Formats: sequence, C-alpha cells, structure tokens
Amino acid sequence: MTTQPTRTYRLGVLLGDGIGPEIVPSTVAMIDAAVAAAGVDPIDWHELPLGASAIEEHGSHTPETTLKVLEDLDGWLLGPHDSAAYPEPYRSQLNPSGTIRKHFGLYANIRPAKAFQGGNAVVPGTDLVIARENTEGFYADRNTFRGTGEIMPTPDVAIMHGIITRAGTERIARSAFELATRRRNKVTIVHKANVLKMTTGLFRDVCREMAKDYPGVEVDDFHIDAMTVHLVRRADDFDVIVTENMFGDILSDLAGEIAGSLGIAPSINTSDTHAMAQASHGSAPDIAGQDIANPIAMNLSGSMLLDWLSGRHDDARLADAARRLDDAVAATVAAGVSTRDLGGSAGTREFTDAVVARIAAA
Repeated sequence: MTTQPTRTYRLGVLLGDGIGPEIVPSTVAMIDAAVAAAGVDPIDWHELPLGASAIEEHGSHTPETTLKVLEDLDGWLLGPHDSAAYPEPYRSQLNPSGTIRKHFGLYANIRPAKAFQGGNAVVPGTDLVIARENTEGFYADRNTFRGTGEIMPTPDVAIMHGIITRAGTERIARSAFELATRRRNKVTIVHKANVLKMTTGLFRDVCREMAKDYPGVEVDDFHIDAMTVHLVRRADDFDVIVTENMFGDILSDLAGEIAGSLGIAPSINTSDTHAMAQASHGSAPDIAGQDIANPIAMNLSGSMLLDWLSGRHDDARLADAARRLDDAVAATVAAGVSTRDLGGSAGTREFTDAVVARIAAA
C-alpha cells in the first residue's frame, strides 16, 4: 500500500472587499473540513492585507509585503475587490487581481460552468470549462511589460492595441488540451479571425497546430459572436473552450449565468508554479454584510486550488479533498439548501454550515 508523504500546505487568504469577508471564510471552513476528511494535515493559513482595508493601513491596495509572502506559499484564495470605489490614485491603478496576475505571470484562467441539480440553469446539463489566456489579448492592463495598451494622443482620440503571441497561445492551448483529456476530449477554439485576421487568426492557427499533439481530442472553432448564440442555445454540447483574454472573460460570465448564476462560477489562475483561486464574479457591495451572498463560486474555486495542488505535488489526498468539497456543495443544493440567487432561502453561513456538516458525515 502506497502512503502519501506528510506535508503541511501553506495557503494565503486575501479577503478582499464587499462580500469577500463572507465568502472567503466560508471557503476556508469547507477546505478545512475536506482536507481533514481526506487525511491531509491541517492547512497552514496566512491572512494577508489586500483591497480597501490595505489602502487604509498600508497605503496600497496590494502591498509589496503581501506579494512577497505569496511568493513562498503553495497557493492562495483571493476574494473579490471593489476597485471602482477606491479613492484616487488607487482607483486608476491596475486593480489587485490584475496586479497579482501580472506579478506572478498567471497565464491560464480556468473557468468552469456547471449546472446544479436543484439550481435554475438556463441550459440544464451545462458542464463546460473555459480556458482563458490571461496575460495578453485586448486587455490593456496585461498586454505590455510596462505601462498599458491604451493611449490618448488627444482628449478626443483613444487608441488600444491587443497582443497575441505564439508563445502565449501555445501555453493556454496546451492547458486546454490537457484539461480536455481529463474530461470529454473535445476542445472548441473561439476567435474572430474573419475580421481580426492576423491576431485572433494567429490564436486559432496555433491552437490548431497544438491539437496535432492530442489526436484523441476532437477540435472545432467558432467566431466569438456565433459562440454566444451557441452557448445560449446548446451550452450542454460544449466541453473545453479555449480563447483569448477578453473573449474568455465575456464568455465565462455568460456561461456562468447559463449554468444558473454567476454566484456558482468559480475560477483558478495559474502559471506553472503558482495558483490563485478566485470567484469569477465581483464584490457585490450592495449585499455585503447581509449574510445573503452565494459562496459557491468561491467554494468551488477553493476546490480547484486543491485539485491543482494535487497535481503539482502528486498528492492524491488533495484530489480526494477537492472531490469531497464538490460533491458536498452539489448535494447540499440538490437537497434544497441554497441562497436566493438559486431560488433558495439559506444565508451564507447557513449554506456553509450545511456543506461542512455534509463533508464531515460522508
């Protein structure tokens, strides 16, 4: 019988703004229960300053000390931020999420969209994953080494540029194809090569080239505008979707709602050496502190972090913990315990307690 080596995993906790201080602790509680049930040593948690509270205490929404500590951790949970409400000059700076993604080169943003039994999915049976390139494309805050991809030569003219590289596309394409081999062996490439012939055309063509290394994976492709229609009509037909940064951001929000709610849309941002769990939705300041926020997106992002750590450290116990967390969340919703956005009446704490109890009882 093979036994796993004893290891204490060190994970960061970045509460963020708005509903972050509610949904991130919910995720910590679920992860603690899941790793205990799977026989993993207790997580060594490190809470670090970030967001509005960090501006007040440290004069920065993402202090250098926070980035320095993150470098030595195994991964971290990032709560949502409300950077639109920050005072200047912080509001105009690269936001906390973008700062961390850029600092650590987190090139793959993996965003699942899966409908729950007992949820309110637009397309029941939706179970897909969007692999979004996370460092270039048409997002000005990420596609240059220094400065941004936007300029204003006059007050009445604004110019943006997008960057697509072979190296960046190869990385996200490989992530998508590897993911597909662990799912249903299908990858859909999304682009706009009929108009953006050189940029997204390069993205499409490089993805096609990478497909040759995965002969068992079926590949097709669609223009971004057509893809939105296909998702609304038949999201349950898709497995892994790979696309550039901005297209991936838009499609993942759409897919989350199709699956039932943005409140159940998780994500993980990874490089080859670092990973950050982050819900796909925003900070929802209008409901902050009311105990009504849906924590599922953050909860399942935490599960994705466990699964990523399992592969990185060859620790099957973490994959088991991730499965336990996923199963308990799904079973809790199926049993009729859910928050308002899914048609239920449970609060954040009530839902969290129900999932933790189900993990412990399994």
